[in-house]
Amino acid sequence: MKRHMLALLASGLAITAFPSAHAQAPSDWPNKPIRWIVPFPPGGAMDAIARTLGEKAGKALGQPFVIENRAGAGGNIGADYVAKQPGDGYTLMITSIGMATNKPLYGKLSYDPIKDFAPVSLLAVVPNVLVTNATQRDVKTVADVIAAARKEPGKLTYASAGNGTSIHLAGEVFTSLAKINMMHVPYKGSGPAVSDLLGGQTNYMFDSITSARPHIQSGKLRALGVTTAKRSSSLPDVPTLAEAGVPGYEVSPWFAVFMPASTPKAIVNKLNAALLDAMKQPDVVARFDAIGAEAVGSSPDELAKHLAKESARWSKLITERGIHLD
Repeated sequence: MKRHMLALLASGLAITAFPSAHAQAPSDWPNKPIRWIVPFPPGGAMDAIARTLGEKAGKALGQPFVIENRAGAGGNIGADYVAKQPGDGYTLMITSIGMATNKPLYGKLSYDPIKDFAPVSLLAVVPNVLVTNATQRDVKTVADVIAAARKEPGKLTYASAGNGTSIHLAGEVFTSLAKINMMHVPYKGSGPAVSDLLGGQTNYMFDSITSARPHIQSGKLRALGVTTAKRSSSLPDVPTLAEAGVPGYEVSPWFAVFMPASTPKAIVNKLNAALLDAMKQPDVVARFDAIGAEAVGSSPDELAKHLAKESARWSKLITERGIHLD
């Protein structure tokens, strides 16, 4: 069982591995099915994590978790919906790094990412990985990318799943720290971006390890570096960007659970304990590994601190780099 934790350096947060909750939830909670809102379409890592943990936590709590996909606007439609639900313990949401980036990206939101939600727990980190088409035989390291970009400023391209996605932001951090100029090419989703990378229409991409790993394993894409502070157990031979020559680089796309802000603390704690216990189960660990996810547990207070620090970090970068949405 893989239980090592990823160091989330950008947040400065020391996350405790699977802490236990102490407060007791009302004895009659839950007494009906619990809705788990996924603010993105089915099929991605977020959806898979929610369904995997929902099944386990539902059995532990004695009520099923019903997954509802409410996709749109970079997760904002689902988040707005959950923010306006009663805090009775029967609605929760899985979300991503977008919880920290959407406010500076969109300018105004119909909800407050910090004030309108009760943090429950961090769940997982799914690293991004810098990849290139394997036919580029002269590009084998991150140093090769940096050298090529400095030789022809602005000519090399990196694809993303869209403006403001963690894949795009990973590239912005890279070009900023490496002091190079590369052209960002946004797509509507990871699929078409990877397709063009495989076809040679773009040079590089910081893709999710979930999406990229099959192409890396088939030999079609070459992995140059992972974005997290530690190497990924899914690609243990691939160095981190920091190891590969970009000191201080760290982008850890995370997933976490939130409930409406008025949810009683005792219910939050009981759900936290159920989720953390679920993440210890061998079949959950195996499922996480299959999608390239590293389990990360936290207390509600640790998640609150993490969100505040991530929000400050990404707001600064997005403002400085002048990032805007399509």
